[in-house]
Amino acid sequence: MKKGKRMVKRAKMYFYPAAIFIAATLCAAVPAACGAGLSQNAHHSEGQKAAAALLAEPAAPNGGRGSRVQPAEDSASRSRVAIIIDDFGNGMKGTEEMFALPVKFTVAVMPFLPTSVKDATRAHEQGLDVLVHLPMEPRQGKPEWLGPGAVLTRMSDAEVRKSVEAALDNVPFAIGINNHMGSKVTGDERVMGIILAVCKERGLFFVDSHTNYRSIAGKMAQKMGLPPVENHIFLDDVHTSGHVAKQMRLVQERALDQKYCVTIGHVGIQGKETAAGIRSGIAELKDSVEFVGISELVKDQWKWNSSLTLP
Repeated sequence: MKKGKRMVKRAKMYFYPAAIFIAATLCAAVPAACGAGLSQNAHHSEGQKAAAALLAEPAAPNGGRGSRVQPAEDSASRSRVAIIIDDFGNGMKGTEEMFALPVKFTVAVMPFLPTSVKDATRAHEQGLDVLVHLPMEPRQGKPEWLGPGAVLTRMSDAEVRKSVEAALDNVPFAIGINNHMGSKVTGDERVMGIILAVCKERGLFFVDSHTNYRSIAGKMAQKMGLPPVENHIFLDDVHTSGHVAKQMRLVQERALDQKYCVTIGHVGIQGKETAAGIRSGIAELKDSVEFVGISELVKDQWKWNSSLTLP
């Protein structure tokens, strides 16, 4: 009996110090982990600097990236579709419907308009890529369609650079540029050279909307070490939801044949029709293609890993 009591007493002597050591270790570890989390959250809340993580995956609690992610199975081998929606920035019809789409897409925002900053910020918070939808001189078309801050072929080199940089500074979180109109500028080697030079300096890429089938943007981009990204299909060249849904089927064919497709639609007078057609098309395509942001396509297709350089 006495021997049993001595064994219990001896066990307690070893057990208590071990328990105290384990508890102390855990107490020390928990604050460190919490501190690391707070530090990381602070880093990601630095506003404009968030874009410097080019193509990072920001958290999006409500209607953001998490709600738009497609199943991971076979995603590496699936054909990819990058939908770009142009003309955000002016509170146009279809804005809400586009933001409610259930897949990833890219938001192209015109600068210097009433909702430019709001739309770009909202897109970023939802985990969507942002482009500056840069007004550029067309061969034909009404000047008032261009909007403020347009790049014109009659501008000097310094004026072109100033206009591009001002537009980039006005649209937060932009990771690239695509052209609004611009059929004349995308055929002008001097002006396109300046636009692409600014892109390269800032770690951006240029998406040729292909409003000019004689565009030199892609070839020039490639020569300058930038990815030659271009639009393949306009979704709403006819402004009905039925036509847009039909174009989405062409997008599917192109993507399955070439492994990827870039396609463009618009908010605007018929923006709700475009959104409805896209939503209908998504329902048909979702099992055969993967919908991605333009940044994911550029990284995958052209191995583009540049980091943004803020002014």
